[in-house]
Amino acid sequence: MQILWFIPTGGDGRYLGTENGRRTATPDYLQQIAQAVDNLGYTGALLPTSSFCEDAWITAASLISVTKRMKFLVAIRPGISSPGVAARMAATFDRMSNGRLSINVVTGGDPIQLAGDGLHLSHDDRYELTDEFLTVWRGIISGETVNFQGRYLDIKGGKLLFPPIQNPYPPLWFGGSSTAAKRVAAKHIDVYLTWGEPPKQVAQKIAEVRQLAAEQGRTVRFGIRLHVIVRETESAAWDAANELIKYVDEAAIAKAQQALAKSDSEGQRRMSQLHSGSREALEISPNLWAGIGLVRDGAGTALVGDPDTVAARMLEYRELGIETFIFSGYPHLEEAYRTAELLFPRLPLQNESAPLTQQTLSPFSEIVSKEDFAKQLATAS
Repeated sequence: MQILWFIPTGGDGRYLGTENGRRTATPDYLQQIAQAVDNLGYTGALLPTSSFCEDAWITAASLISVTKRMKFLVAIRPGISSPGVAARMAATFDRMSNGRLSINVVTGGDPIQLAGDGLHLSHDDRYELTDEFLTVWRGIISGETVNFQGRYLDIKGGKLLFPPIQNPYPPLWFGGSSTAAKRVAAKHIDVYLTWGEPPKQVAQKIAEVRQLAAEQGRTVRFGIRLHVIVRETESAAWDAANELIKYVDEAAIAKAQQALAKSDSEGQRRMSQLHSGSREALEISPNLWAGIGLVRDGAGTALVGDPDTVAARMLEYRELGIETFIFSGYPHLEEAYRTAELLFPRLPLQNESAPLTQQTLSPFSEIVSKEDFAKQLATAS
């Protein structure tokens, strides 16, 4: 298992739906979070892409020199940039960071934001463009000279002078719940990401993508994007969840859900279905809480509970095939520390070594197998 964190380039805070406790995404603050990720043993961090965020590539590049081992999961945007330019950016970043880049392919699901960037294609057409983009991108960054004529792209002699460090290229990550998205993932992607849906729904997605990838003669790894609220006791964790949305009123929920309804993203539709815009019954699966999605787009669920319980829920996802968890928590600096201190000792992580030791964490800090972990839980209970 690997755990990544999140760099909140659109701002941070202690609460949702209010300016109370709001933090601006200053360079110094983002550096603090990145260095926490680097030092605590996270595999890396996701940087979001949106018209509401700082540019992910420039922000990530600014953090290379102040970190040593963390990887940066940074977005490329088919239809917003050309595949040749995106390949050069990726190769340069990979070289400058000594191989610490992963690529998040973001087709986009908000027609209003996409129109603001000059992209006016329908949902399925955007994924057809993404297919063409990745065909060209993968060829160029792998060292080929690419000539390609498609419905959307016309490439003549596309090539790359300076190759990336990672061979054949930095790994491609991608999330999308529609049939068109899954077909693109099966054909091109290394790691397929789902948002935090209940295990049964996640299992169905994994099975579908695996089958589609097998038809392409490929295999795909799987990850999940979630928030996490972990505290020393179960009751404290649920108190923290409720505290996070204490300023969220019905008017704020209605306004947010009205805006989210304009999205043509299948993943966003599935997120919204989990809570239906209501504060009632937000625990949609054991310890899986949909409160964040009341007022936030994208990943709208969180694992909530004490360390043993959250770790057990993560292992349930791992049994389905999830290898990587991309977590976030409010505020992101403090919660990066809390999550590492409480969760990492209880998980069979594959992260690189980090300064945190058994002495600084707990007697369970050593990497443990699933069987040993189960024995520890049985003993503790």
